Amino acid sequence: MHIILLNRSHGAARSLSLDLRWLLVALVMLVVVALGSGVAVGAWVVPHADGTPGRDRLTEALSLQRAEVGAVRVDAQRQLDAFAAHVAELQARLTRLDALGERLTELADLDASEFDFSLSVGQGGLEEELFGGSAYAPPSFISTLDDLALRLDSREQQLEVLEQLLADRQLNEAEYLAGRPVVQGYMSSPFGRRTDPLSGRLSLHKGVDFAAKAGSDVVAVAAGVVTSSDRRSDYGNTVEISHADGYVTLYAHNQSNLVQVGDLVQRGQVIAKVGSTGRSTGAHVHFEVSQNGRVVNPTSYIARVSGVE
Repeated sequence: MHIILLNRSHGAARSLSLDLRWLLVALVMLVVVALGSGVAVGAWVVPHADGTPGRDRLTEALSLQRAEVGAVRVDAQRQLDAFAAHVAELQARLTRLDALGERLTELADLDASEFDFSLSVGQGGLEEELFGGSAYAPPSFISTLDDLALRLDSREQQLEVLEQLLADRQLNEAEYLAGRPVVQGYMSSPFGRRTDPLSGRLSLHKGVDFAAKAGSDVVAVAAGVVTSSDRRSDYGNTVEISHADGYVTLYAHNQSNLVQVGDLVQRGQVIAKVGSTGRSTGAHVHFEVSQNGRVVNPTSYIARVSGVE
């Protein structure tokens, strides 16, 4: 192939001789290079015929999705752990409330079958929807648990105050002098002026005598502290108990004393056995009551029923 080149400025002509076979070879190589570059770019940018992205982009997208799923899973597990811990705390507090409720039922002397904390609260009825009412949309469980925790705090405080009030009332009642110093027996000699059973002379009897079976129980008429437990010439084996408001009770002529100085005793607790020690004509208990060092007639205390006036 001959190619003639003309120069406009000089008017000269040049001729080139090209081999057509080499020209075809160069053209084919150029086409191959161009096609190869297009395929490489298409594999990265243009989706394949089936609509899937290239391998590199697909791998990258899957890695991102795996990372997002992992983060969501970790966050969900964290929330579930917090929820489980919150529920465990509420269950422990409910258990404490149940124990406190049972204790209050006992202190208040309520019917245990009416307030059985092991049973579900009775409630029910027909299910009737309000006309035009929208469906109930439950709130977030976390906020619901927080509200429940606040209500539990309030109930705990109220029950603790009530328990303290009942405990104080029970303590006051326990310190309240009431009842007889023997479980069985009868009043054999009253308080005041009487004829002495041994000398036959007129004398002042500072207490009340209760005749009872020898060896039977002598009981405290109120809670207090034992301030004396010894043997005296006229009273024989004697127990003295100090109570609130300056009261002191005395139990004399005992067969034996069962308490010692410093012991804390409750109303109805056995403190001695009925006997006839000291200046006595038979098995009985000499019972005295004094307040602030002054002997008082115990008859009114014997006739009392447990309770605060």
